[in-house]
Amino acid sequence: MVDERAARWTFLTNYGHVLLFIARHPDARLRDIADAVGITERAAQRIVYDLVEEGYVERTREGRRNRYTVELDRPLRHPLESDHTIEELMTTLGAQPRG
Repeated sequence: MVDERAARWTFLTNYGHVLLFIARHPDARLRDIADAVGITERAAQRIVYDLVEEGYVERTREGRRNRYTVELDRPLRHPLESDHTIEELMTTLGAQPRG
């Protein structure tokens, strides 16, 4: 769980945190994602849904579990960063995707 004092604000949004966690843990459950980011499971579900719908994450069913793949060639969404890719963000933050 996230330390409450340290979580007053961060440089990344919950979307960024979820994306980074998925890159490091491609077979994570929604509960794992939510706990790591410090959000509800429902919020994690919505963020993962949005990331999948927008093409930033691919979800593959493996038995009863999901496996996620981060699409590294996608651009960052904000106009100030849109000339950079997800791969650049992952590299900068030391979160090379596993899987």
